[in-house]
Amino acid sequence: MTSPKRPRGRPKSQFRESSAGTLQSLDRALGILRAVSKSDRATLTDLSLSLGVPTATTHRILTTLQKHGFVAIDDERQDWVIGIEAYRIGVSFMNRTGLSTVSRPVMRQLMEKTGETANLAIADGAEVVFVGQVETSNPIRAFFARGTRTSMHASGTGKAILAALPEERVRKLLMLSGLASFTDATLVTPDALFADLAETRARGWSYDREERYEGMSCIGSAIYDEHQEPYAGVSISGPSTRFDARRVPELGATVARAARDITELIGGRFPDHIEKPLGTRPGNASQVA
Repeated sequence: MTSPKRPRGRPKSQFRESSAGTLQSLDRALGILRAVSKSDRATLTDLSLSLGVPTATTHRILTTLQKHGFVAIDDERQDWVIGIEAYRIGVSFMNRTGLSTVSRPVMRQLMEKTGETANLAIADGAEVVFVGQVETSNPIRAFFARGTRTSMHASGTGKAILAALPEERVRKLLMLSGLASFTDATLVTPDALFADLAETRARGWSYDREERYEGMSCIGSAIYDEHQEPYAGVSISGPSTRFDARRVPELGATVARAARDITELIGGRFPDHIEKPLGTRPGNASQVA
């Protein structure tokens, strides 16, 4: 007896009971919650199709999550969005690490010294998630809402973190995520990316030259935990017109010092081979041309 065909357009569900003893219903609920957070807002149909979960089941899970405040429905647009309870849990995580609170004064100083928006992001797989920002008063400026994700290879903080990881780990991450193109300047080949990471490693800060958004540039540096592992990054971002080639090395050194300050404030440790603050090594415009 043949099993009924799956409706056309519906992918095979990624949620199955496993020998590890996981709960399928909980797997599905968490998967849907994650999908809503990544999409910013999503329709019931889109969630059902993308996850391979029947529409009726998806709706029951969403209403259950809504009951507990993890998602909410936009009545006007009939889209599902992330709820306040999910935000509270995220805040709890940030309070546990102390990163967001400790970083704030350093980021404000960084913004004041450079005149550009200061950003804080943590690593999550092959992406970084922005968890804090101090905006510049300049009328034209960069803005990343909390929770915004972007690929590591096309991000100032992301490239700073990648440069601090062993090459083998970087290759594994890239094999899973690929090198998506966002602009003509995005580094979409391993050779180009690894050459850029080598430069980042040598000078202590990364330089995103319109690799994610046209007309916008970013400089980042890695933040280390108590195990000397890079798990976050601080950066400045703004219009490329304000990132003059002669000024970039000075900006890079300032960002690198901010990363070191935050690392020390959270009880982190820089790797043993780093003998002095990153970014204080002599630099010139040719290094970033």
